[in-house]
Parts: sequence; structure tokens; C-alpha cells
Amino acid sequence: MNKFMKMAIKEAKEGIHSGDGGPFGSVIVKNGKMIGKGHNEVVKNQDPTCHGEIMAIHDACKNLNSFDLTDCEIYTTAEPCPMCLGAILWANIEKVYFGCNILDTEKIGFRDNVFYEMNKTGEKDKLLKELDRDQCLALFNEYSSIKDKTHY
Repeated sequence: MNKFMKMAIKEAKEGIHSGDGGPFGSVIVKNGKMIGKGHNEVVKNQDPTCHGEIMAIHDACKNLNSFDLTDCEIYTTAEPCPMCLGAILWANIEKVYFGCNILDTEKIGFRDNVFYEMNKTGEKDKLLKELDRDQCLALFNEYSSIKDKTHY
């Protein structure tokens, strides 16, 4: 068994046995060293965004004092949901290793597949509505005019 996946499984077990949330644990690795870990804390924090990958990203960023996780990889007990995959991409994590797939996750009662299907069924168009674009474009233009940005 891969040592980092073993750590992710251990992290997930800690979470489920303490009642924090589902069986989702993650570790982030850079240059062969674990730099962040996390498990699902949705129930503990009463926050639907506290997935294992998100918590591991928070931990790694705090430990590196950076929002950029370039040259990192993540090991996670399940294929990332769309939210987590988005966070992984925003963090510049370069490789994802996962244990269980979306179908495995669905079998134990989680609904990740619904989010993947939204684009196919047109449900996304019912959810999203553009509003006050001109005012928001003005905000974007204001941001674009700032010189020497240290953030993106």
C-alpha cells in the first residue's frame, strides 16, 4: 500500500470515528514529504464545504504560508467532487491520487454524480442567472487597474 494513501485512510478514520463527517481523508505531499492533511468535517463544523481535500488544502497552505501548491500532489480516499476538484486546480496541485471512484461514493449514500450531471441535463441553466453585469465589470476594471498585485 502506498504510504501517503495509508495516511489519507488514517486521517479519514480519525474523522469518521470522531463523528466529524464522511470517510474522506486527504494528504498533500511536496518533494516526498507530507505538508498538509485533512478529513471531512462537514458534520463537525456544520459546513458543507469542509470536505477532506479542502481541509488538507487549508492545512498545506497554512504550513507553506502560500496559496500556491505548485509541485504538490494530493492523495485522497475518494475521487474529488467538483468543488474539491476546483479547489485542487485553483491551488495548482499537479497530481491527484484517489482510492474510491464516484460510483463507489454513490453506493454509500453520497451524491457527487448529481453535480457532474447538471451540465448534461440543463439544471445548471435553471440555477444560474446573470445580473448587474455592468456594475460587476466596473469592479473588475477597478481590480485590473491595481498595479503590483500580490494576489490573484
